[in-house]
Amino acid sequence: MASKYSSPLNKFKFFLGWFLLLTNMASAQLSSNFYATTCPRALATIKSAVDSAVSKEARMGASLLRLHFHDCFVNGCDASILLDDTANITGEKTAGPNNNSVRGYEVIDTIKSQLESLCPGVVSCADIVAVAARDSVVALGGPSWSVLLGRRDSTTASLNAANSNIPAPTLSLSGLISAFSNKGFTAKEMVALSGSHTIGQARCTTFRSRIYNETTIDPSFATSLRANCPSTGGDNNLSPLDTTSPTSFDNAYYKNLQSQKGLLHSDQQLFSGGSTDSQVNAYSSNLGSFRTDFANAMIKMGNLSPLTGTSGQIRTNCRKVN
Repeated sequence: MASKYSSPLNKFKFFLGWFLLLTNMASAQLSSNFYATTCPRALATIKSAVDSAVSKEARMGASLLRLHFHDCFVNGCDASILLDDTANITGEKTAGPNNNSVRGYEVIDTIKSQLESLCPGVVSCADIVAVAARDSVVALGGPSWSVLLGRRDSTTASLNAANSNIPAPTLSLSGLISAFSNKGFTAKEMVALSGSHTIGQARCTTFRSRIYNETTIDPSFATSLRANCPSTGGDNNLSPLDTTSPTSFDNAYYKNLQSQKGLLHSDQQLFSGGSTDSQVNAYSSNLGSFRTDFANAMIKMGNLSPLTGTSGQIRTNCRKVN
């Protein structure tokens, strides 16, 4: 009996099908040299702008890192967080975890306009956010890693997903493990990524309940925080997440947890007699292992459901679809 692939036309269709499948699989892979020929100055341009922004305000490094996290945890690293509300799109900027909280949008705008002058329509907003997060960590003394590139930008956003997928500062240890597990992370990786709280600041509204009601907090630490975070009012007053070295990317965050000086409830949950205590102890005593594990977890986070190939678009203005 003749094979269904015996005719020349069917053979061609068969091989064409495989070729397209393999091409599509290849396009779905990110690569570190994605812009090597199409925009060779892309990475240097991003780094220069991030270094400038962080030197003006160290906190911006933490803000740009958090922007990437809040982007990736909502339907993947697709720059959906950057979209402004329009008549047709409800963006993610007004979601509970983001509203009056996420910042750094203007730094991304500046970088985008510089890149559009250099190589119009080439570098995605999603890649800018991913690279800016890495460069921010490096600018504050943290580890570097190779950012895989080739993400494309979404044409939609999801307010509901932003409200439900981003871990809240009130979560218990089991809630944190579950929230990160839903995105494919182990508990160890969750502890490593939480170490991003070695930089940045939090608003009084996110830790008020902890400093007035909880017992797993150093009493003098709680007292010192109450001065700037009254029981009512002052919601937006800031305190550093790492009380020891708030603008250095180090492992002091974990040492603070050992002393019951975690600012957020969710921070202290990592060291409160549960399954992650041993990992906090390990990172506290070994800066090198924290740096390595953090960098690897960031690469993994940057790989969350990217749009590649012909999916999505390369936005000209990061705040709106083309």
